[in-house]
Amino acid sequence: MSRDLGKGDLTALVLAVLSNQSLHGYGIAREVKLLSDDALILKESAIYPALRILEQDGMIVGQWQSQEKGADRKVYTITDKGIQEAHRRTEEWKNYTALIDRVLGKLAPRKRNRERMSYVQTA
Repeated sequence: MSRDLGKGDLTALVLAVLSNQSLHGYGIAREVKLLSDDALILKESAIYPALRILEQDGMIVGQWQSQEKGADRKVYTITDKGIQEAHRRTEEWKNYTALIDRVLGKLAPRKRNRERMSYVQTA
């Protein structure tokens, strides 16, 4: 699939992942990659700004956790406001994809019948 994630798509994915468990940024990216069978790769340059915005908007809360080995990491937990937004975005996405599917289903290209496309050759 050669489509970049839109800003709203990224937000919906992050909220959906966090509605199942609290994770740090890399963990969120890894979960999306796993759930999409490696089809969706969230880049750090996109995920961390999105996490900051979600935190500023009160959708998630970040808390620093110490690690025995390695650097401390910020773990994000979804808030009640974030859960409501995740539900809203999920329903919006389902409605949107159903609409696109309905339109494309009505306009799907038909296979041409090659037998009807015979050309007469002139000598």
